Amino acid sequence: MKSINPYTGKTIAEYDEYPSSKVDKIIIELQDGFDKWKSISLNQRCLYNIKMANLLESKKTFLAELITHEMGKPNSEALAEIEKCIWLCKYYSNPEVLGIDPVAIKTEAKYSGITFEPIGIIFAIMPWNFPFWQVFRFAIPCISAGNVVLLKHAPNVCGCSLAIEALFLEVFSEIRTFKSILIEAERSEEIIQQPYIKGVTITGSEKAGKSVASIAGKYLKKVVLELGGSDPFIVFEDANIEKCCKAAVRSRMLNAGQVCIAAKRFIVHESVFEKFIDAISLSINKLNIGDPMLPETEIGPMARPDLLDGIEKQVNDSIAKGAKVIIGGKRDTLHNGFYLPTLLTNITEDMPVFCEETFGPVAVLIPFKTDEEAIRLANNTRFGLGASIWTNDLVKAEIISKSIDSGCVFINSMVKSDPRLPFGGSKNSGMGRELTSLGVQEFMNIKTWWID
Repeated sequence: MKSINPYTGKTIAEYDEYPSSKVDKIIIELQDGFDKWKSISLNQRCLYNIKMANLLESKKTFLAELITHEMGKPNSEALAEIEKCIWLCKYYSNPEVLGIDPVAIKTEAKYSGITFEPIGIIFAIMPWNFPFWQVFRFAIPCISAGNVVLLKHAPNVCGCSLAIEALFLEVFSEIRTFKSILIEAERSEEIIQQPYIKGVTITGSEKAGKSVASIAGKYLKKVVLELGGSDPFIVFEDANIEKCCKAAVRSRMLNAGQVCIAAKRFIVHESVFEKFIDAISLSINKLNIGDPMLPETEIGPMARPDLLDGIEKQVNDSIAKGAKVIIGGKRDTLHNGFYLPTLLTNITEDMPVFCEETFGPVAVLIPFKTDEEAIRLANNTRFGLGASIWTNDLVKAEIISKSIDSGCVFINSMVKSDPRLPFGGSKNSGMGRELTSLGVQEFMNIKTWWID
């Protein structure tokens, strides 16, 4: 297993895949940790999150550089990722936000109600695009609730995986609550079938989610899936175009477009379509492309060569079907591993850039005439992660939002995850939720009590 810097193409480190015997020992170690951890009070468990926040703060420069070197994210964005993890840890230092205090329910019994009890080891399969945030977003609330976590990270960010494990080892030094294992995806069933594994969560592609869900079903393990997206970004005729375009460029080009909740299909009213093209083109042309370690860099390389090949094929196939290139539409010949920020129009609904998830810096613009057409275009996808609606008519925005098939709708804002709000999708974008009490309860035994 190799960690390769996508900007330089040089190997950072090589790692031996863990043999089954080592994985088995780690699982037993985690189970021993769970038996101790679950008996600690909720208030005490949450206090550890302050320690984690402080540790992340002290190491954020090093950790952000590790992210940039392993998967190519501009260092300014990598620092923001660590800072978001710090915010999350501080947020979950308050046990009330977990929402797992006992709940009394009035019946004819002397007492009746429900309690929330941790269930054990949760196997987390996490992606490379936000190598710290995706892990912390799940692990911190899950561990605070009394569970423990076994992580299988993406193989191109093994350094991040081991660094995260080291952070948890330092903070939770007395009790083992978190371990990483270095294995390829094909061995996931080996882990899921283990009796001590009580649940599985995966953030990844639609294909990976289907595979993991089928394995989890085979062994009757609870599963939460956070999968791909093809988020619509709907711009009505009365939208603030300047504000809208600023958010559009950030949402689509953040992390070189390698974001599941990025705006991917820009559905724009015909009366402002040309104005929107001019404004977004101007912003895209100003983006700084280059060395991701430089503070001024806004677009870094694609994380892996196969991802670069994939986005190139989607664009080329769409051009062959009639898509028009306004900006970009090809690899960057000046920088190895980069795809130029791209803007496409003349889009039809059978093109890959419309009907597939585009995981790269590619924006497609589609005009619409009526509200009904905008809704139809937005929903004409097998995905349903998020949606963004832009209009000054908030009554209209609320009506439109109720017709959009997605896990969230953001009005006059780009879609983003926030620990104060549940996160997850509909349709092929997954099932279940992360964050807030709804996410925590996914991996709790909700036990009914009745006393006569």
